[in-house]
Amino acid sequence: MPMQAQEIEDLLRESFPNAEIQVGGHDGVHMSAMVVDESFRGKNRVQQQRAVYAALKGKMDGANGELHALALTTKAPE
Repeated sequence: MPMQAQEIEDLLRESFPNAEIQVGGHDGVHMSAMVVDESFRGKNRVQQQRAVYAALKGKMDGANGELHALALTTKAPE
């Protein structure tokens, strides 16, 4: 079953409660997300994105994942 934007945001909000989070996409399979959080400061892009994928709790894992593609933008606040 495809994921809705609100479901993705809710999962991200659990791990990043103070972040600026924007989730887009309408088909529930190919989505986009921007996460701006202080916890990303000093981390490289790969480390930031791994933290976001971990927050999604396996929803993108393997061919049977609920979320097929997520265009991801991560950064620390300016």
